[in-house]
Amino acid sequence: MAVRACGLIIFRRLQPAPSSKVADSIEYLLLQTSYGSHHWTPPKGHVDPGEDDLQTAFRETQEEAGLQASQLTLIEGYKKELHYPVHGKPKTVVYWLAEMKDCNTEIKLSEEHQAFQWLKLEDACKFAEYEDMQAMLKEVHQFLCSRE
Repeated sequence: MAVRACGLIIFRRLQPAPSSKVADSIEYLLLQTSYGSHHWTPPKGHVDPGEDDLQTAFRETQEEAGLQASQLTLIEGYKKELHYPVHGKPKTVVYWLAEMKDCNTEIKLSEEHQAFQWLKLEDACKFAEYEDMQAMLKEVHQFLCSRE
């Protein structure tokens, strides 16, 4: 059976300069794992028994980044499933999109991560080594920009 995990793509909007585009004020939160290849990823984790997918995404975000559900706004209309093998077994990761209510809220990492970055799309794609993650970040960005 496929391993199932869920997470949130978290973004914040900085105060844009009057001349800049909305797209330029969006930054994405990526966390660097403290294990393995130290890859960068949005907060995510395995579904616990009795939990639904969205509960898992919020719980993992709280555990890994110290962010409460009340500090985030879930963005309607975006949900993405990624499928890839991990150690030869299929894995499904479901992501939702959430905006920080206060862009200055402190991030508090768990032991699972050693660093975090708020990154504009181009840099987020450089940090996220996997093609499907890069494609998802670009898709999210387009989704957000099309809503303006």
